[in-house]
Amino acid sequence: MTETAPATSARRDELLEAAYAHALRHGLVDLSLRPLAAAIGTSPRVLMFLFGNKDGLVRALLARARADELAALDLPEAGTGLPATAERVWAWLAAAEHRPLLRLWAEAYARSLVEPEGPWAGFAEATVTDWLAILAAAQPPRERRTQRGLARRTLTLGVLRGCLLDLLATGDEARISTAVHQHLATLR
Repeated sequence: MTETAPATSARRDELLEAAYAHALRHGLVDLSLRPLAAAIGTSPRVLMFLFGNKDGLVRALLARARADELAALDLPEAGTGLPATAERVWAWLAAAEHRPLLRLWAEAYARSLVEPEGPWAGFAEATVTDWLAILAAAQPPRERRTQRGLARRTLTLGVLRGCLLDLLATGDEARISTAVHQHLATLR
């Protein structure tokens, strides 16, 4: 059976926003259409009509979360340098008001790794690609095109991602930010 993407409508957008707000508060692990529909003031049948099925809704929620994360970043001009961009990214990641979105990201990232089929498929890889592109844009063009440049942004991404997971697990922003800043100082 061929799966087609449901058409966009104002009602679909409205329900996606409501479902996204619900997912930020409650996560996606135990997402069930009936309780979700009740929580956002609709019916499971309407969600099925607008999103195709539960997997379609989850895919839409993951896309919405990625778009929200990328749009919210206040990045410096391209070519300003990897350390400066990574500092700005870390400041955004470490901000307490972004924790619900980042917990949702961590949940989706992990699910994508252990359930590579279905709605989570490709989420982790796509986020790595997104972040490497952001970090690449920060590098001067001649560094960006080298293996060393790729290695530096890969290491930086690994440090940011690992420290983000540590922050989400412990909430120890001071300790973890000190470690991030110390690492980024080695890139200068």
